[in-house]
Amino acid sequence: MKKLLMTVVAIVFATSAAFAERYVMVTHGEGKDPFWPVVQKGGEDAARAIGADFEYIYNPSADMADMASSIQAAAATQPDGMVISLPDPDALGPAIKAAVAAGVPVITMNSGLENSAALGALMHVGQPEYLAGQKAGARATAEGATKGLCMIQEAYNTALVDRCEGYGEAVPMEYVDTTSDPATIVTRATAALQANTDIDAILSVGPHVCEGVAKAMDDLGMSGIHHSCFDLSPGVMDLIAADKVAFTIDQQQRLQGYMPIIVLHLYNNSAGLLPGANIPSGPGFVDKSNAASVAALAGIDR
Repeated sequence: MKKLLMTVVAIVFATSAAFAERYVMVTHGEGKDPFWPVVQKGGEDAARAIGADFEYIYNPSADMADMASSIQAAAATQPDGMVISLPDPDALGPAIKAAVAAGVPVITMNSGLENSAALGALMHVGQPEYLAGQKAGARATAEGATKGLCMIQEAYNTALVDRCEGYGEAVPMEYVDTTSDPATIVTRATAALQANTDIDAILSVGPHVCEGVAKAMDDLGMSGIHHSCFDLSPGVMDLIAADKVAFTIDQQQRLQGYMPIIVLHLYNNSAGLLPGANIPSGPGFVDKSNAASVAALAGIDR
């Protein structure tokens, strides 16, 4: 009898494992930005908490056609849900619509808030980027900024453009396309700083950009420029502590990875249960007054 019970239990567990929920996350991270491993960890942690399988896909090429192909391929495997970042709605929209039409529940995250619903996504988890840029610009102006540069690593990404444009409402600025390559960031930031000697402010819209721009300023021996950034990394925390960065905007990217998986699980197992609105993960300011409280989590959970 004992042997029979053990056999039944083994069959139950094997059957449960065979029918585990499976979620796929597809993002535009290129593997060079310290932001995205935190998002991935959030998704992995959420899947572990609910006993689901989880797959994380990103396209090193940063080519939107490649990302659209990844979305199509993932949707064809009929996962229980997909979480997709949406930096370029025109390029990615058809693939997302096709996934939804095929019966795959989709939640967008990080970028693409304004286009999410029109593509059939259940909801969006992320930061209102234009608002975040406005808040950054208003604070920079209050702290003395009058003319700036917006250092942007993905010129195609509507979310990053929104950050720059929101900031530009308060601080007149010009764009500098840095790419996401660390060496290129320093090179292009150096050239831009040398060509724009009349600026007194810089907005860096990613943590690796923030670090690269700070290095360029150090290499040029420049000081007195108001430098503000987006997102957290250990390097950005060090720059804030050293008074080389005034503040960074925290969009709490772990939530962007974690919450969509939990919501999809509830949706699939509780008769379509959904929050009544999108989930804003930010913006929030991190500066010298509160950096110490989150510094240990930078690059891990923040």
